[in-house]
Amino acid sequence: MTTGGFVVCGVRPPSLPHRAFVATFGSGTRDADATLAPHRPGRLIVVPVNPDLQGRTFPSVAPYLVGREKVREFARATLADSPLNLDPAAARAAGYDDVVAPPTFAVVVQEHTLAQLLAEPDAGIDFSRVVHGDQRFTFTRPIVAGDELTATLTVTSVKSLGAHSMVTAASEIVDSSGAHVVTATSTLVVRGDE
Repeated sequence: MTTGGFVVCGVRPPSLPHRAFVATFGSGTRDADATLAPHRPGRLIVVPVNPDLQGRTFPSVAPYLVGREKVREFARATLADSPLNLDPAAARAAGYDDVVAPPTFAVVVQEHTLAQLLAEPDAGIDFSRVVHGDQRFTFTRPIVAGDELTATLTVTSVKSLGAHSMVTAASEIVDSSGAHVVTATSTLVVRGDE
């Protein structure tokens, strides 16, 4: 439903950039969709993140081949000093095929799925306003050099907190056989206008 040429808490017209998507409440009009905000004539509400993202699953990203040197570089950068992360002989002695990635290495694969979300035209996520709020990992097994991993992102939650939005997305990461390796879950806080 429109009022004064703008969509009122509905779907953004494709001709408007998402940051320009506003709702205005005119004098004396009220509809069911306008109950998200107090009825004040002339008040503008910026809708920073599209709530319809919740439940959306993006296509799987191209497979990522985990390289030994990438694991070692990541381990050194994150100050992980376990021989399992750096020495193939130590990793093999512990029963692994090659060096074992530190647990947070999963973000290297996850970042490709998050790039899809951030590039989504109707998401309304302005990356310059994003703060990383939370990161969690649920492993079935460790990531090991030589793994070929594919990730698929699903937006599990979109919440508004005052002028800000929180978008939670889970990336299911599987190996070349399709077996689950890790789920990387990120919560992004998108700062609104204050």
